[in-house]
Parts: sequence; C-alpha cells; structure tokens
Amino acid sequence: MTMQIRLPDGSVREYSQPVTPGQIAKEISEGLWRNAAGALVNGQLWDLERPIDFDCDLKIIKLDDPQAAEIYRHTMSHIMAQAVMRIYGAENVKLGIGPTIENGFYYDFDIANAKITEEDLPKIEEEMKKIIKEDLPIERFELPKKEAIELMESKGQTYKVELINEIPNEKVSFYKQGEFVDLCRGPHLPSTGKVKHFKLLSVSGAYWRGNEKNPMLQRIYGTAFAKKDELDNYLKMLEEAKKRDHRRLGPQLELFFINTDVAAGMPIFLPYGMTVLKELMSLSRELHKKYGYKEVGTPLIMHEKLWRQSGHWDHYKNNMYFTEKEEVTYAVKPMNCPGHILIYKNKPVSYKDLPIRLFEFGRVHRYERGGVLHGLLRVRTFTQDDAHIFCREDQIVNEVTDVVRFINELYGIFGFSYRATLSTMPEDHMGDEATWEKATEGLKNALEEMKVPYEVAEGEGAFYGPKIDFHVRDVLGREWQCATIQMDFQMPERFDLTYKASDGSERRPVMIHRALYGSIERFFGILIEHYAGAFPTWLAPVQAVVIPVSEKFSEYAKNIYQTLDENDIRVELDDRNETLSYRIRENQMRKVPYMIIVGEKEKESETISVRTREGKDTHGIKINDFIETVLNEIRKRVNK
Repeated sequence: MTMQIRLPDGSVREYSQPVTPGQIAKEISEGLWRNAAGALVNGQLWDLERPIDFDCDLKIIKLDDPQAAEIYRHTMSHIMAQAVMRIYGAENVKLGIGPTIENGFYYDFDIANAKITEEDLPKIEEEMKKIIKEDLPIERFELPKKEAIELMESKGQTYKVELINEIPNEKVSFYKQGEFVDLCRGPHLPSTGKVKHFKLLSVSGAYWRGNEKNPMLQRIYGTAFAKKDELDNYLKMLEEAKKRDHRRLGPQLELFFINTDVAAGMPIFLPYGMTVLKELMSLSRELHKKYGYKEVGTPLIMHEKLWRQSGHWDHYKNNMYFTEKEEVTYAVKPMNCPGHILIYKNKPVSYKDLPIRLFEFGRVHRYERGGVLHGLLRVRTFTQDDAHIFCREDQIVNEVTDVVRFINELYGIFGFSYRATLSTMPEDHMGDEATWEKATEGLKNALEEMKVPYEVAEGEGAFYGPKIDFHVRDVLGREWQCATIQMDFQMPERFDLTYKASDGSERRPVMIHRALYGSIERFFGILIEHYAGAFPTWLAPVQAVVIPVSEKFSEYAKNIYQTLDENDIRVELDDRNETLSYRIRENQMRKVPYMIIVGEKEKESETISVRTREGKDTHGIKINDFIETVLNEIRKRVNK
C-alpha cells in the first residue's frame, strides 16, 4: 500500500513504508532538517521522529515558526522536571503536570521534605543546562493502559496513575529522555539539545488539579525561546512589567489597596483612585448617551427563583454568593442580565420600541478561589459597564456593528489596538444547535461587515450563547480580555420575553449582552500598568500641583491654586516646610503631570514656571495660557 504525503507547495510524495517528518525534512534539504522542531500532520502537532503510516497533509515546523514554541516549551518543561528529580532524588519527587502556557511553561511537583524557593532556581537552571548539553534523544513509546499504570506505580508516581485511570484510550503514550520517563501526549523536540535559551521565572503553590481539597504542589514557572535575543527581549519586558505592576503602584500612588484579612479580592478605593474611576465612568456615560443607551439600576440581591429561571443556578451556582432571611434564599447578583430582563418585562413592548438599549454600572460579586486572586485583575467584586440590547432578529447585525464602532471609539481614546475572538457553543450549554448556529452567524456577519479580523475559539462561548471577546494590547504588547459581545436567544425564551410585531402577533426578541471596559476595576488596573501610573492629564487624579519656592511666596501660590481650581483643574498646593528639590522630586514620583513653581521672578511678572513630570521646564508662562493648554488636553482627552 502506498501512502501519499501532501506538502504545502502542493507536491505529493509517495512512500511504501511508514516515514517520519524528520526523514521527509532531510530529503527536502539538510538545512530544513537541522532547523526543524516538529511537524503539522493534518493540522495536528507531531513529533519529528514519530512515524506516519497514513495519507496526510504535512508541514515541517521550523524552530522560528510560531507553532514551534508549543513543542520546545513543552520539551523544556520535561528538562526542568528531569533536573528537579536529579537534584532532589527521583524517589522523593512526585510529578504533577507540566504544560505550556502563554509565553512559557510550568511543572507541578510534590517533593518530600523540601521546599523550593526562588533562590533554588539557579541550581535547577544549571542542571537543566547539563541535560541540554547531554543532547539526550527524546523517544516516544506507547504502553497498554494496564502496563502504563504498573510502570508509574513502580516509580511511585501516584498523580500520573490517577491521570492514566481517566484516559479513555487503551494505549497510553510516554516520552523518555535518558533516565527520565513521563506520561505525555507530546509532541516534543527530537533531543534535549535542540533549544538552549530558557529562564526559570518564579515558584508558587498550586492545588493538584486546581481543587482546594487536594494536596498543595510546588509549581515552577519558566520560559524558553528559539533565539537568545527573543529571550532577552522577553526578560526585559518582564522587568518593565514588574515596575508597572498595579499591585505595587496602586498603594504607592494612593489609588487603592486590598485588605486580605477582611475583604480578599475586594479592592478599597482611595480618593485618588475614585477620581480616576469617576473619569472613566464619565467618559462611558458620555459615549453611552451618544450611542442611544438608557442608564438603569438594578438590585444587588434578588430572590433565588430569578437565578433558577435565568439558568445561573444550574450553570453558575458555585461562583455565586447567597444569603438567607425569613427562610428565603437570596443571591448576590453575579451578573446584571436578569435585572435588565425585569425592566424589559415591566411594560408591553412594540416592534417600534426596538431596539431597547439598557446600560448599568452594575456591581456584581463572583466567588473566585483565593489562589487565583490578583490585584484588580482577578477580584470577587467589581463593577461592569454592562448593557443589554433587546432587538428584532433583522436588527442583529446593525446592533453588533454599532457596538464594535463604540468599542473602536472608546479604545481609540487610550491608544489601544485589539484582537477579536469569536467563541462558539460549549458542551455545557442551553438551547438547540440550530439556534446557536443562527446566533453565531449574526456575530460573524457583523465582524465581517466591520472588516474586523477574528479567530474562532471553538467551544468557548457562554452557556447561553456565542460571544465576541476583544483582547486589548497594552504598551508592552501584553493582551487583556476586556470588551465582550454575547448573543442570547435562550434567556428571552426562559423569561418568555415578547414584543408585538407589525402584524399584531407576538414575537420573541433577541438579547445582546455587552460590556466595553468589562470590569471597570480591572480596566483601571490595566491602565495603571499601561501608563506606568503616569495617567494622561484628563485622567490623572491630580493634574497640577502648585509649589512655592519658599514660604514668602505662599500667598501668590495660593492665588494660582485658587485660579486653577475655579477652572475645574484638579490641583493641589504643596507648601510644606521641605526643600524645593524634595517637593519637586516627590511630585514627580507621584506622577503629577504639571508642577507649577512660583518664586520672586514669577510673582513680579505675574507668570508661572512649569515643570512636567518628564522633567521639561518652561518659564514665564501666563496663567491663562497654561489653563487653556491644560483644559484643551482635558477636553480632547489627549492620550499622553
């Protein structure tokens, strides 16, 4: 029997016996073989040395191809696990899982009588370098399930035995490099010496399989790249990200703090932080009015029967908070949609009333495990700029394209670009497939009409409908999922929503869920890191500070302060009994956009000297000219 292997250039190679991608790469050219990391076989990642015995489409993956990162980072996680077992003794180390993640990899370990700290990472790195230098062949082999269990039991790898027991196939795949053997689907590089550029980054705790009832394992994170300069650039970005970490800058700039003793995952906002939040809300309200939304407010706590009807009780109960009074159970709302449905049902609706666009800054509470909480980015309570659009089916594309226009305008103010993903029906869903297809098609048509490139995320939709997620890119190139548009044919059905059509019949509206900031607190956290705390003037909690050179110019400084305050510029007076250089430096560290310095010359000429937070000085400025400049920046929301 002859196999046909189709290559990307359209050519077909025929083989009478099983052949590996590595053999084919070598046939094409020595250079391709030397630079190969693996292959795509019928779109599936494949080991370079794993035989093919069927007709297929084949593409050789080179080390600098994007798909190669999945292969070499996975291999690096095995190299790290092998190094840990060498250092701490194979008999003392039980392996958890070691997957690749965005920009890196990790591995979980249960180590007897040893706690790994970040000070231990260099010695693990040194052992990894030895394994890389040994250039050990990486071999894939399969065992029947029974033999696989016996192998892992003989090595004391109880977590692997648990995983094997759940594998439905009768054959189980393993990978071996030197003395190290691991249960794994792969694929991997052909040897440990193929990629050399890596760095171990951090250590943390992680419950086995994410369940708090399971043992706590030790997780080591790392990263790897095909080229040294790529690794160096990534490490520089991480260093910059540390400086911008909102968890450090938030308290330092007196924006917010989190008291983990009494309110874990529930940020407390200070006056400066509230000023920024109010500006974000003001911008949002302004744009919502422009795009035809009406602002509403719904209760924080509502009867359990509402959440049973909405489907949250069956699909989201574990993430909700509850309270009970007079033997009645109430739920603290995790979402605003049922409240907006109540508003829709409050009075009869005609086709002429549609679309109805309801918007709310709705405070919601969702339970998150303590281990995943992360500053403002992963919290238990937050405020959504949430809206729900009730419309006819023939209005879907127009409404979704309008939301995309809204997103473009909002994100453009901050200088954000984005990547869009279209998420389709998950396994745990409400409603039939035909309805889901119709909803998905509506979102797809809107994206194509707006010429927005998108990727499809199969099975990642909400339980009630498909969605578009918008991932914004910050100044460091990191992506954050913020805006979302979700199409819902299910809740109108569950709540029996209707409108009177032009022919007098009752029809079912479509419900579009959407948020643009997403969580306003999370968006705030992203902005802190994006701007490194140096907010543009319109958003800065303090836009200017007046600093007299000495006490004898305090009166003139107070007059300048009052003039700015009367012109609605957020201004403070810093006339503390400290040196001028100290006060300037402190206000630069507070990232105040403008420092107004007044002394003898300024008082005599009735002018001001202005120093920006970047250190640029300008002298002899008329106060009215300065006010006009600042107000212009504020009015136009200049993004600098």
